[in-house]
Amino acid sequence: MAEKSLLRILLLAGLLATTAPHAFAAPATTKPLPRAQKHEYRHEIDQVEEAWRTAILKGNATALEGLLAEDYTGITAKGAIQTKEQAVSNLRSGAFQLTTLAISDRKVRVYGETAVVTSLAELTGSKKDSDVSGRYRYTRVYVRNSAGQWKIVSFEASRIQEANEHK
Repeated sequence: MAEKSLLRILLLAGLLATTAPHAFAAPATTKPLPRAQKHEYRHEIDQVEEAWRTAILKGNATALEGLLAEDYTGITAKGAIQTKEQAVSNLRSGAFQLTTLAISDRKVRVYGETAVVTSLAELTGSKKDSDVSGRYRYTRVYVRNSAGQWKIVSFEASRIQEANEHK
């Protein structure tokens, strides 16, 4: 009985070993971007990142609205989910205001028509009468639409806990 179980396990392992690489392989249509194209896309993303930064600092809800995809989802540093409508509304109403926003350590990785940005943000500001000033790490995901525009589809921020802050 134990021999039959072992034999089944070995047969399944052999089957998985021969089929799994094909099951999880990337589609044949996915081609790596040429180096020049990746460079151009990174440059475009840097420009959109600066447009986002400017929109936030100036409270320009219309500009922010144009940068976000219709199905945008943000996750705040406190773990709350935020839609495009909520993000734009918070900026338009003044519920979210930043007075300084310094970005550093930006890394842009491009995967075809998708780009992932990670950065360090040091900011001063408030959200609904509470102070949000501090240092944050964030990840922003962009997708290039059929018109060739990069749209922000996802954002997540994590506050960096300073040594003197309570856990």
